[in-house]
Amino acid sequence: MIAVDCGRIGYEQGLALQQELVARRGAGEVDDVLVVCEHERVYTVGRGAGTGNVRHVGDIRVVRTDRGGDVTYHGPGQVVVYPIIRLTDPRQVRTYVGALERACIAVAADYGLAASTVDGRPGVWVGNDKLAAIGVRIRRDATSHGLAFNVAPDLDDYTGIVACGLADAGVCSLASLGVAASPSEVASRLVDALSRTLARPLTGWTTPAGLGLPTRRAA
Repeated sequence: MIAVDCGRIGYEQGLALQQELVARRGAGEVDDVLVVCEHERVYTVGRGAGTGNVRHVGDIRVVRTDRGGDVTYHGPGQVVVYPIIRLTDPRQVRTYVGALERACIAVAADYGLAASTVDGRPGVWVGNDKLAAIGVRIRRDATSHGLAFNVAPDLDDYTGIVACGLADAGVCSLASLGVAASPSEVASRLVDALSRTLARPLTGWTTPAGLGLPTRRAA
């Protein structure tokens, strides 16, 4: 498995990269890949989104997407990882999601935080506040979408939505919990943790150009 550092890109560019890699993974043209990036400010609406969970958007764009889950936010200061991997048994979605959750919990523990999962509520939590959101799709036996881990995003941007459709829950970040860390540092820790929880050895890091992918960065 290889990690691809895409830097900060627009959401649609990240979606296009995933779609291309899913096709290439299905054709056996690439090995398993972790797409690592930050996004420009955007609200994304998943297939399970409830009516009314987008409240007011201001200058933040809204994009409908093909992942599972409800409404969430992406923006600078948040590490996003999209695993494009071939599952040995595509029916074991819960096992796969559990691997993503355990990786996020392990990284939180690296910073002295006791994060956990909550029955019936997707993602990884510290108390009643969500630290990492998870939403996935599986097509052609390959995964796409993945996780978004809050390092130091502007949490005020979450006020325009009912994040993940949970009106009685909040959001948090490493920064809001008193942890000073850079997105690049957290990204490295997440990739290492995912290599362990997904049981796939990491062969290294590359750039989109290293995999023959488009390098233009979208706004």
